[in-house]
Amino acid sequence: MSQPVDPTTTPAWARLTALYESLRPDLRGWFAADPSRATSFTFQAGDLYVDLSKNLINADILSALVDLADQVGLADRRGGMLAGEHINVTEDRAVLHTALRAPEGSSLVVDGVDVIPEVHEVLAKVYAFADKVRSGEWVGVTGKPIATVVNIGIGGSDLGPVMVYEALQPYVKPGLKARFISNIDPTDVAEKTKDLDPETTLFIVASKTFTTLETLTNARLARSWLLDGLRASGAIEDGDETANAAVAKHFVAVSTALDKVAAFGIDPENAFGFWDWVGGRYSVDSAIGTAVAVTIGPENFADFLAGFHSIDRHFAETEFSSNVPALMGLLNVWYVNFFEAGSHVVLPYAQLLHRFPAYLQQLTMESNGKSVRYDGSPVTTDTGEVFWGEPGTNGQHAFYQLIHQGTRLIPADFIAVANPAHPLVDGDNDVHALFLANFFAQTAALAFGKTAEEVRAEGTQEAIVPARVFAGNRPTTSIMAAELSPRVVGELIALYEHITFTEGVVWGIDSFDQWGVELGKQLALQIAPAVSGDDEALAKQDSSTQSLITYYRSQRQ
Repeated sequence: MSQPVDPTTTPAWARLTALYESLRPDLRGWFAADPSRATSFTFQAGDLYVDLSKNLINADILSALVDLADQVGLADRRGGMLAGEHINVTEDRAVLHTALRAPEGSSLVVDGVDVIPEVHEVLAKVYAFADKVRSGEWVGVTGKPIATVVNIGIGGSDLGPVMVYEALQPYVKPGLKARFISNIDPTDVAEKTKDLDPETTLFIVASKTFTTLETLTNARLARSWLLDGLRASGAIEDGDETANAAVAKHFVAVSTALDKVAAFGIDPENAFGFWDWVGGRYSVDSAIGTAVAVTIGPENFADFLAGFHSIDRHFAETEFSSNVPALMGLLNVWYVNFFEAGSHVVLPYAQLLHRFPAYLQQLTMESNGKSVRYDGSPVTTDTGEVFWGEPGTNGQHAFYQLIHQGTRLIPADFIAVANPAHPLVDGDNDVHALFLANFFAQTAALAFGKTAEEVRAEGTQEAIVPARVFAGNRPTTSIMAAELSPRVVGELIALYEHITFTEGVVWGIDSFDQWGVELGKQLALQIAPAVSGDDEALAKQDSSTQSLITYYRSQRQ
C-alpha cells in the first residue's frame, strides 16, 4: 500500500490557499451575476437531488478541490477499498461494507474467498427468520407470536438499526414493534422492558465477539427479566431445562462466536454472522440490521440495500467533478482546513430522520477523529469535525441563532423529502408545504442574510438595527428526494459513508479503526473494583478519581 500523500504539499493545496486568501464570499452577488449558478452546482446521485450552490465555492475552487482529490490519490484508495485491499492498516483488514449490498450473482474475491455468496447466504438466513417472525410461525415458549423485537447492542450495533427503524416507521408491520437497548445504565433495560409481555418478546443480541461488556451485561439482565416474568405468570416452571427452552425461543444472536452464543443459551442455528471486514458503524446493512429486516420485511430491506448500492456505484463510477459524495467530502475539507470550521450541522426536515444526526456522529467522528496518519506519522492538518443536529423546525427555535448570527462558521446540510408519510392539512393549508417553506427559507436566509439597509427599510429603530442584521454567506447543502423510502434511507447512509471516506483520504488517516474508544473501556474495568468497595484498588487511583469514587460510595444506598 502506498504511503499517504501530505495534502499540504500538493499544488492543489497551494492553489486552494491562494483562492481562500483572495476570496470575498458574496453569495448574493454570485447568484445575481450567474443565473445558472444553481444549475451548475446541483447534482443527482441515485434518487438524491443535491444542491451545492449555496456553498462558498466558485468554479475555480471546485476545480482545485477536484485536483486535490486526484493529487492525494482518492481514486486509487477508492479502488483499493472496493477491491478488498487491507486499507484498515492498524487492524490489517479489508473494508467491505460495500460488499454487503452488492447484488446476488456478483463476485468479489478477498483473501482467496468470494465474499458475495457468503453475504447472500447470511441475508437469506436473516430473511427466512424475518418471515417466520412476521408470519407468526416463530412463537415464544408458550406458543404466542412475537409482538416486540428488542435489539441489544451498542455503538454501530444500536445507532444504525434504531435510526433506520425510526426512519422507516411507515413500513413497519402493524402489530409488530422494535425497541433498542444499548446503555449499560440499568435504567435503559428497565425502561425498555417494563411494559412488555415476556411471552411475546424476542431479544436480538448483537455482538460480533459476544464479549462486549455493555451488550452482554444487558443481555443477561434481559434473560433474567424474561425468566422471572415467565415464572411469575406461571408460564414456565423452575428449573434449568425449562429456562433453557425459554431462552432458545426468545433470544437470537448476531455474532460469529458460536461457542459463546451457545453458552448463553441461544441455539447457534439462530445466530446470524458477519465478518471482520465490517466495521460496527458500517454494519446496519449486515445481519446487524436483523431487527429492521424483521419489522419492515425482507422486500423492503432489499430495497434499502439497493439504495446503498446505487450510491456505491455513483461513487465508484462518476468523475469527481460531479461525484456527489466526493464533492461533499472535499467541501468539508475546504471548510475544516481553510475556514477553520470545527463543527458541521445536519438538519433533517423529516421527523422520521430524527436519529440521523446521532447516527452520523459515530460514523463521522469515530472514523475521522484521528491525529496520526495511516503510516503512523502525525497528521499535517486538522482532521474531523463535530457532527450534530436536530430535525427542523425544532432546531429553528433552539440553536439556529448561533448558525445565523454567531461568530463561528457552521456548514449545514438540510435534508427533506417532497412527499411526507402523513400528508395532513390544517384547514386549507398543506402542513408539509408549510414545513418545507421553512426548509427553503432557512437556506436562503443563511446564504443571503439581511443588510442594515433592509432592516432600516422596515422602520426598525436605529439602535437595534445591528442586532437584526444577518451577515449571510453561511454555507448550506440541500439534499432532497421524492419520499423517505427504504431505498432513499439507504442512499443517505451510503452518501455520508463515502463523504467520510473522502475526507479521510485527503487527511491521510485510517477512517476504519477506532482505537480512541478503547482506553476508557480498559480503565473502567480496572476501576470497577474500587467502585465496588475495594480500598486497595481505590488507593491506586489519582486523587480526583479517588475523591469522586469516595463520594459515590458515601451516597450510594
